[in-house]
Amino acid sequence: MPDPISWGFAWPYLLAALIGGYILGSLPFGLLLTRAAGLGDVREIGSGNIGATNVLRTGRKGLAAATLLLDGGKGAAAVLIAANWGPDMALVAAFGAVVGHLFPVWLAFKGGKGVATTLGVLIALSPLLGALCCALWLLVAFVFRISSLAALVCIAAAPFLSWVLLGDLQMVELTGALALLVWWRHHANIARLLKGEEPRIGRKAG
Repeated sequence: MPDPISWGFAWPYLLAALIGGYILGSLPFGLLLTRAAGLGDVREIGSGNIGATNVLRTGRKGLAAATLLLDGGKGAAAVLIAANWGPDMALVAAFGAVVGHLFPVWLAFKGGKGVATTLGVLIALSPLLGALCCALWLLVAFVFRISSLAALVCIAAAPFLSWVLLGDLQMVELTGALALLVWWRHHANIARLLKGEEPRIGRKAG
């Protein structure tokens, strides 16, 4: 296994991890699956998003579950592949994967909202942290029946949980950066939440 500590110049490897993570993260599984199923362009229904929540609005629960797993899986895959070259590579690849999902070059940089992919990278980086964030999502979603609220809460909690559980400043920085990106992509959801207009799980977007 290569040892990043011995490298005189690590930036080419960091750049490769970033680009590799971005490419994996940019794969639009929600769009690909719905098109393959003959349902057309998922961006033309509901919220116009390519993520699992909007895929669910097609009425195809199996496709939504597959989208969720694949969006999380691509983030985890980016981390696990890059981890062969050291923990720094894994962190950079994690960031790249989420950015790739949010801003895929193939879709004119208009991607998803990054929740599943973020949870995927967290599970790969720290199974305990990832599991707790997933559990928090499930708890908030069960109580309030609002997917976006569950996402915002669990992603916002990630930096604090990183510090408490891991005491790792780099993980705190990464999860903080990802939280900012995910919250920014949820700006329309936040506006609807404040107005009490955000659709609940199982109901079509207005």
